[in-house]
Amino acid sequence: MNTATSIESPIKLNRPPDLQVVGMTKQFGRLVALENVSLHLKPGTFHALLGENGAGKSTLVKCIMGFYSPTAGEVRIDDRPVQITNPRDAHRYGIGMVYQHFTSVPAMTVAENLVLSRYNSTNLIHWKSELEQLRSFMASSPFQVPLDTPIAQLAAGQKQKLEILKQLYLHSRILILDEPTSVLTPAEADEVLGLLREQVTAGDLSVLMISHKFREVTAFVDEVTVLRKGRFAGHGFVKDLAISDMAEMMMGEKKDPTPVNKTVHTESYPVLEVHHLHANKDNGVEAVSDVNLTVHSGEIVGIAGISGNGQRELVEVLAGQRDATAGEIHVNGEPYRATRAEMTRHRVFALPEEPLRNACVPHMSVAENMALRTFDRPPQAKGVMLILNAIRQMAQGLIQQFSVKTPSPDTPVGNLSGGNVQRTVLARELSSDQINLLIAANPCFGLDFAAVDFIHTQIVAARNRGVAVLLVSEDLDELLKLSDRILVISGGQFVYDSPTTEADFAAIGQSMAGH
Repeated sequence: MNTATSIESPIKLNRPPDLQVVGMTKQFGRLVALENVSLHLKPGTFHALLGENGAGKSTLVKCIMGFYSPTAGEVRIDDRPVQITNPRDAHRYGIGMVYQHFTSVPAMTVAENLVLSRYNSTNLIHWKSELEQLRSFMASSPFQVPLDTPIAQLAAGQKQKLEILKQLYLHSRILILDEPTSVLTPAEADEVLGLLREQVTAGDLSVLMISHKFREVTAFVDEVTVLRKGRFAGHGFVKDLAISDMAEMMMGEKKDPTPVNKTVHTESYPVLEVHHLHANKDNGVEAVSDVNLTVHSGEIVGIAGISGNGQRELVEVLAGQRDATAGEIHVNGEPYRATRAEMTRHRVFALPEEPLRNACVPHMSVAENMALRTFDRPPQAKGVMLILNAIRQMAQGLIQQFSVKTPSPDTPVGNLSGGNVQRTVLARELSSDQINLLIAANPCFGLDFAAVDFIHTQIVAARNRGVAVLLVSEDLDELLKLSDRILVISGGQFVYDSPTTEADFAAIGQSMAGH
């Protein structure tokens, strides 16, 4: 007889409660991150929280979730003040959150992570019963993630879907989403948000979404609340607002995206050449299969594709973070193995995806991170001695040039907002006037209107100076805006190739879907 008992079912609420934030203020020492902000999420509505990076959005939702104790103000559930001191309390009131950074345990499977996500875990799990329940849940869910797959083997888009599935599995009735579609293709984003919209319309769910994608806001959202510099900057119904109205509330003035002006290059030459490249995933399964690619000087080549089709492994090979299993790479006509010495000699720079994991050391300062490429060369080094003053002076100039919002050059980079972490990497990788090849992978992941505009401008400016740019993005609109030539990767191979001016949007979508 099996003595293991099945874990209790998660808390179920019949309807989403009414959520109000009243006069919320949060101070960190002398820094006022949030000042007297109020918000009302009505039951069965889809509400967007807008604002630039540093506007206080994350601070507000962390106060709702119980990560922070507010300095003043209160959270009200069904018009009653409640004390939420941790996410378990929030869960008790039916509130769940999907974070911008993934929270699943990489070494565990999807099934194990779903069970682990429950708050009422016991020491014994009846796996036969649990798997039956999980299969039933997954069969009725809007998208599928294999239950027996380790998280480390999932693509970024699948990981994000799992984060949303966790909260649906926990029967959260209020769902707080922090940039939920940053790693999804437009079709995937519409699928996920469309499902959530259906549940909201049916009255089964309320959604509060932090987003910078105006297309998604106008397509799926009922109301917006806008923060600017930690304060309430406006509220309205989406049906009554233009995009310029929302941008004006966010930034204090009407602002349209900076137009992309491209220089015509009469002469160009191959900078990056990839011949018959193969590479494996972490589990040994082939991810990149016989890829051939050429990027010329003064050209942006965009790679589109649904997450998990080999683009991450391709970028990691080019950036020296993964070994190729076969094939050749040439930069400037010479064999290239992406060592630090070769990257310096051939002037190869990179803006990787998830910069805190791939491009920065979170506990090191902004100045130290900006110097990771140059710390061992004059004037920042003399022999084996580091010249700390030179490192700091260089950082101060880059902070000003790239508008990095940081208390000081000595602040740990992990303390900055996502947009300012990316600006820090951008400053390091684009400050040199000797760039020859730029590899950018989802460079605008989770960034706000102003940060995206700034990064796009910098990438195009590099291209106009004659830099060869390889841009890998899961934002098709971004690729169509910036690229001179667009390729689609599916199943580890390029299945579509066209000048962007001649690109067929329907054909791109079909190629991304594997048709």
